[in-house]
Amino acid sequence: MALVQYGGGVLDARGSIGGQVHSRNRFGNYIRSRTTPVNPQSGRQNTIRAIISALASYWSTTMSAANRALWELYADAIVRQNKLGATIKLTGFNHFVRSNAFILQNGGAQVDAGPTTLTLPGADPTFECEVDEAGQEIAVTFDNALPWAIAVGGHMGVYMSAPKAAGVSFIGGPWRLAGTIDGAVIPPTSPATLTVPFPVAEGQNVVCRARIVELDGRLSDYFQQFSSVVA
Repeated sequence: MALVQYGGGVLDARGSIGGQVHSRNRFGNYIRSRTTPVNPQSGRQNTIRAIISALASYWSTTMSAANRALWELYADAIVRQNKLGATIKLTGFNHFVRSNAFILQNGGAQVDAGPTTLTLPGADPTFECEVDEAGQEIAVTFDNALPWAIAVGGHMGVYMSAPKAAGVSFIGGPWRLAGTIDGAVIPPTSPATLTVPFPVAEGQNVVCRARIVELDGRLSDYFQQFSSVVA
């Protein structure tokens, strides 16, 4: 891996060019060789691929024009950032698949009509995770008064990284779904207890991250917390 400093009109680069991958970490820009990862064809991968394929087919062959128009209207109002920090907009199709893949993966019901509230849900500022070696569990603290928590059809999906040694502070995955907290007329109790998706030991470091979806299909960006495993 080589560290680089750009100039001459090129200030940053991300992604693959030829056999090289351009990225950035806390030490600056770097370039590494591009490798093709092994495809393990795991059950989790195959499930999400099947969901995305079914959603793409539904959008193009079954969804009504009125509902597609609602997703396009929603997409036009949502401004996001790419890896270089530039502002971009996704398409209505992108948002439909983004939201419903999460909903279906977490056991919810597909949302056909695009949201009429033209913003993304915000992060939960109270989100915390305590990861416990003895029980191999995650205690997830959250605000159960948020809109997703008080509606049937709202969900919070919680993911955990593979654990790293105590001295490792930069953790970028891989991630696995630990579980889903479902909204209800009587809100779920905080903290909620989920089983860790990777075995953990005291002193290891993990990152827990979550995203929430509201009843109308609006899906938040990820928000996360760094945690050390307790006994």
